[in-house]
Amino acid sequence: MNEQVTGYIEKAYDLIITYGLKVIAAIVVLILGFWIIKIITRRTAKVMEKRHVNVSVSGFLQSLINILLKVMLLISIAKMVGIETTSFIAVLGAAGLAVGMAMQGTLANFAAGVMILAFKPFKVGDLIVSQGHLGTVKEIHIFVTILLTPENKTVILPNASVSGNDIVNYTTEGLIRVDMDFGISYGSNIKQAKDVLMKIIESHPKVLKEPAPFVGVKGLGDSSVNLAVRPYTLPADYWKVYFDVYEAGKIALDEAGIVIPFPQMDVHLDKLEK
Repeated sequence: MNEQVTGYIEKAYDLIITYGLKVIAAIVVLILGFWIIKIITRRTAKVMEKRHVNVSVSGFLQSLINILLKVMLLISIAKMVGIETTSFIAVLGAAGLAVGMAMQGTLANFAAGVMILAFKPFKVGDLIVSQGHLGTVKEIHIFVTILLTPENKTVILPNASVSGNDIVNYTTEGLIRVDMDFGISYGSNIKQAKDVLMKIIESHPKVLKEPAPFVGVKGLGDSSVNLAVRPYTLPADYWKVYFDVYEAGKIALDEAGIVIPFPQMDVHLDKLEK
């Protein structure tokens, strides 16, 4: 009995020596591997930055390289531990197929991310509207696109939804028109109001000289003559011009004695004769 116990102990000891050392080595390699991958990813980013690679492409490639290197590291560690890599890769492939079928949406987002980077409907820094969200493109990842709204909110959009629907890019042409409307009373002088508003937009430092700004009658409302004010500016200065012109326009119209009416109704009472 003692000989059997001794034999089991010796076998257990041999297994611990054989596989224990392999497991410890695998853990060490795993830690070093992740550290080296982190360094490679950072250096890749610096190289692409020096070569002025598009920020969108740079971020996408960094994510892709990071994932591929980690998969290769895990396969190498499996081989070190003693797992048959051929079988492991076959199992991994089968699992990948099953996961792929279960995650068609994720794969669609990946494919859409590649399409976005290939055809470049927008890039990091562009002001766009997508899925009803207006914002500046902050990051483009392999699965999602991140927008930063004027309210400083972060919006995360799946790439498949972005590329599969309409995209409005305000940055492509390098400038954007700011659409604003001012209502004046029917008794006010239209030419004077147009001159006042034109001076406001022409004097604003962020309003472009070309294309020339425009002020004109847009329509006749129920209680006001509506003037369209249309200056051009850079996409980054859109909200600055929008808020400044509205405020300065109201103040200037008040100083000029031009009335900005509020909705009202005139009621005329006729005296009925008995």
